Amino acid sequence: MAREKANSQKKKMTGKKAEAPAVEQKAAPVKETASVKETVPVKETAPVKETASVKEAAPVKETASVKEAAPVKEAAPEEKKEEAAPAKEAAPAKKAPSARKKAAAGEKEKKAAPAKKKAAPAKKKAAPVEEKPVLVEEAAPAVEEQPAPVEEAPVVEEVIAVESNLPRRSIAFIGSECHPFVKTGGLGDVMYALPRELARLNCDVRVILPRYACIPQEYQDKMVYRGEFYMDLGKTGRNYYVGIMEYIWDGVVYDFIDNQEFFSVGNPYTNLVDDIPKYCFFSKAALAALNYMNWIPDIVHCHDWQAGLVPVYLRTLFKDSPVGRAKSVLTIHNLRFQGVYNIPTIQYWSGLPNEVFEMGALKQNWVDANMLKGGLAYADRITTVSGTYAWEIQTREYGEGLEEHLRYHSGKLRGIVNGIDYGMWNPETDSALAENYGLGNVLEHKMANKLALQRELGLEEDTGKFVIGLISRLTNQKGLDLVNAIIPQVLDGNTQVVVLGTGDKQYEDAFRYYEGAHKGTFSACIQYDEARAHRIYAGADALLVPSRFEPCGLTQLNAMHYGTLPIVRETGGLKDTVEPYNDFTGDGNGFTFDRYDAGLLLDAINRAKTLYFNNRYHWDEVVQRDMAKDVSWENSAKQYKQMYLELTQW
Repeated sequence: MAREKANSQKKKMTGKKAEAPAVEQKAAPVKETASVKETVPVKETAPVKETASVKEAAPVKETASVKEAAPVKEAAPEEKKEEAAPAKEAAPAKKAPSARKKAAAGEKEKKAAPAKKKAAPAKKKAAPVEEKPVLVEEAAPAVEEQPAPVEEAPVVEEVIAVESNLPRRSIAFIGSECHPFVKTGGLGDVMYALPRELARLNCDVRVILPRYACIPQEYQDKMVYRGEFYMDLGKTGRNYYVGIMEYIWDGVVYDFIDNQEFFSVGNPYTNLVDDIPKYCFFSKAALAALNYMNWIPDIVHCHDWQAGLVPVYLRTLFKDSPVGRAKSVLTIHNLRFQGVYNIPTIQYWSGLPNEVFEMGALKQNWVDANMLKGGLAYADRITTVSGTYAWEIQTREYGEGLEEHLRYHSGKLRGIVNGIDYGMWNPETDSALAENYGLGNVLEHKMANKLALQRELGLEEDTGKFVIGLISRLTNQKGLDLVNAIIPQVLDGNTQVVVLGTGDKQYEDAFRYYEGAHKGTFSACIQYDEARAHRIYAGADALLVPSRFEPCGLTQLNAMHYGTLPIVRETGGLKDTVEPYNDFTGDGNGFTFDRYDAGLLLDAINRAKTLYFNNRYHWDEVVQRDMAKDVSWENSAKQYKQMYLELTQW
């Protein structure tokens, strides 16, 4: 009888569901949330193996707002989760008896699992969850409706040596891309390398990403189903499926938010019309997923505008939920991209309260809402990827319209320079190179890589030529108008230039023209080839990075680690990582120019060529100095860890 009553009440809830308003609804405040012990008579109505989903017998939260949405999995074995890899819960499941099918019959009309849904994680026994008053979302279907076959957990490919004597903190990284799953720029490298280094510093790290359709199948196949629930979104009047797929690698747990309606397009970024709803959904679903898994981090670390609403959600709709106790950090990787659209659209999709759409938060230019600006206002800390860039973005020249907002929040703003992953970028072990080399034998083996690069690209094979590499997105930001203006002067018969990248058509066409006009001297590779990029770093003598602005830059760090001297403009992270060579003292590790001017760029290139041709001994000294310089993630990760400890002093 108790089960029949529970089912009848569930049907009534379903009927009320269509009329429930969006996020703003306040019908069930958090303090009314009962523990499962009080609402689910599991032990009285069914044997343990027949335990029904909590959602089938918990009519307490008929109109729960999604900020409270941490639906309880049937028999939550999650208490060990903070210290153990969650994938281990995927044990063989017993087939549900007919009694469960009857209990789940009332839920079939709400079931909307996506086509690619993996099997539900199995449960060995129905452990009661009386001690954990987890919030229940009314719209989530029962996870155990289908039998769960055995699912193998992905193999951890590397055991990370953890410095266990350090204070432990848990951090959830939330961002839109991460190598090797999906990467369009430096953000993907940071989301991959920094969590792994933090794991070595005794941090418990999860990375939360969208499950894009473009993620390679080899990784899709290794993902393990962790659960699902439904979540309301903004003022749409609908509930959206949120699946959680998990992959464990190098001591880091990657949780992918699954929803084919938002993430079925091949590319991660399309246009603002589609991207605004996509990342409103993702930001909210990421926090709801943390509640659902009952993995509550000390720090929520968000990246760029795609996760800019996370700190806003955290302090508004989720403030009374378990995840609401976390501190938030927002990192700016490139201030140019901010997620700006008209206020009604972002209000509609986000469901955020009216007070966040004021000038001190999301509102911009009186008619627009800026997702990144809102995140900056609500975050507990703001970081950029270099100290110089943190200062530059508070000026009109680099502030992209947010300079006053950033000056107001300068007390919580700091810059931490990125590093590079020595596992990915190491000339001693790099399989893409013609010959491997290290600090001790770079002078003997680097020339072999130069010859191999010249042969590969159809350039004149001559170790006496000065080879300049340029690996970049072909856009105005990267200073390519300066490069385009001086190519004829650079190609003096002793110099070769290699360009690798794609971007604006005007630059692609210009570099193709130079390749045709200067056969054997200029090579234009209008593509992005990761292996070829490694060979250019190893085979070139110098790397050109004349950016108009550069938050951090990774190419100059890669070049230095491969013994290739950088020629850069003094801006952002380029200024922080490259010290100009001093002819009198011999100090420095590259060549720089300050003002954004083609003549000054040409002068820096000529200074590098003069040292190369006239004083090779000192050139080789700088090469070895660059290779000895520590540009790994270790120092940067320690600075992030220190910031986390400052935010969570207990």
